[in-house]
Amino acid sequence: METVLVLDFGGQYKELIARTVREAGVYSEILPCTVPPERIKSVAPVGIILTGGPDSVDREGAPTYDKALFSLGIPILGICYGAQLTAYLNGGAVSRAKVGEYGVVSASVDTKSALFYGLDETQKVLMSHTDCVSTLPEGFRVSATTENCVAAFENRQKKLYAVQFHPEVETTENGRKIISNFLFRVCKAKGGYEVGDYAERKIKEIREQVGSGKVLLALSGGVDSSVCAALLDKALGDRLYCIFVDHGLMRLNEGDEVEKAFSGKKLNFIRVNAEDRFLAALAGVTEPEKKRKIIGKLFLDVFEEEARKLGKIDWFAQGTIYPDVIESGALNSATIKSHHNVGGLPSRIDFKGIIEPLRGLFKDEVRRVGRGLGLPGSLVSRQPFPGPGLAVRVVGEITKEKLNILRAADAVFREEMKRSRVRSEQYFAVLTGTRSVGVMGDHRTYDYTVALRAVNTSDFMTCVPSRLSYSLLTRTASRIVNEVKGVNRVVYDVTGKPPATVEWE
Repeated sequence: METVLVLDFGGQYKELIARTVREAGVYSEILPCTVPPERIKSVAPVGIILTGGPDSVDREGAPTYDKALFSLGIPILGICYGAQLTAYLNGGAVSRAKVGEYGVVSASVDTKSALFYGLDETQKVLMSHTDCVSTLPEGFRVSATTENCVAAFENRQKKLYAVQFHPEVETTENGRKIISNFLFRVCKAKGGYEVGDYAERKIKEIREQVGSGKVLLALSGGVDSSVCAALLDKALGDRLYCIFVDHGLMRLNEGDEVEKAFSGKKLNFIRVNAEDRFLAALAGVTEPEKKRKIIGKLFLDVFEEEARKLGKIDWFAQGTIYPDVIESGALNSATIKSHHNVGGLPSRIDFKGIIEPLRGLFKDEVRRVGRGLGLPGSLVSRQPFPGPGLAVRVVGEITKEKLNILRAADAVFREEMKRSRVRSEQYFAVLTGTRSVGVMGDHRTYDYTVALRAVNTSDFMTCVPSRLSYSLLTRTASRIVNEVKGVNRVVYDVTGKPPATVEWE
């Protein structure tokens, strides 16, 4: 398959780069900058994109690569740190900029460059750098500038291109066009990648992998696991066993809703009520990563136990998707947060291995696959819900009392959001670890603060806070403090991603 490799140097936008390439019709894959050149050659990519990163290219120990990469004859696009590395490894110089650039700036571009074909001579681009290219390597020419730096440069003969700005983000006004120009005018890609036939190919692969064996699926009722279940159901029929672990960390009435949605299907649906076990394991734990690891381990323990009750089960399946893998550091990139469904099987488990049919897809691709499989829109378009559930929406120690408070507050917020019909891709309540003084009637209270979170996003890799009306916020806050015992203050989170993540923990 025609592939573009995204070589990761620690950039926060690597997922956006890969996703933008796929949306343009070319398959992309992210690899760490530690991958050996032999792996790159074996993929035979039509192009390579070098990501940004937080380091300085000339610092000892900074991520780098074999400069022979630039002599493979493969078109390369360096972005931010990747651009500086392109200059540095080819004999140019990078130095501290006199003026750092952060945010959207105006750039003058050479429209004769393949990258800027079809664009106006002035472009708004997102910059985020302190270092800059001070001397170009031999054979390279400047193709864009800002008031303070070289914004782009290239060696047309060798098909090496570099931009100091970030074309992958929405705030670069024609960023998608720039990446598209690289793919089709520089790499000469043919395009045609789509997820339309993905399900058919995966069903065939699953059948070949499983043979006559049985598969146990971790079914949460979320988008990812539901699409995974639909794929496996078509491939395996009654040899699929779906276990829904009710860990007591779901939203209000959600466990019953999941059971209702799946119990009538042909697949074997099994609900395990394990709330007491999870709460006991989480008692006294406050650190988010430790919560995630405890929940992940206990999930596997429960599945192993249930598998033994069912007799011989050959394979373990789960709805892992590409962002889960990336954020968990499974590609040797920085760990943002661990996902309970990433990390493989423990050596003591009785399965042959893992089946993860969605592991290479982004969320929007998973939704398209789900619609193609005939899943209802209400399920396919469901808001993301973290694997650890409300454990990462209760800041600090988890208790049943806190969970009940959060469930009630979250239900109120969701009701008001639905009633208002405001656009927001994800919204929920968080029970913060903060308690504050309040007054109810003539009495002093010292209760919890609930934070409301609502975001707009096209990819869940970045987001901006939803612009909720003051009347909606005050109405929601009034209902929560009056209807939910234990809460006396409500705040609204207006932080984007980055620097925050969508979830609080």
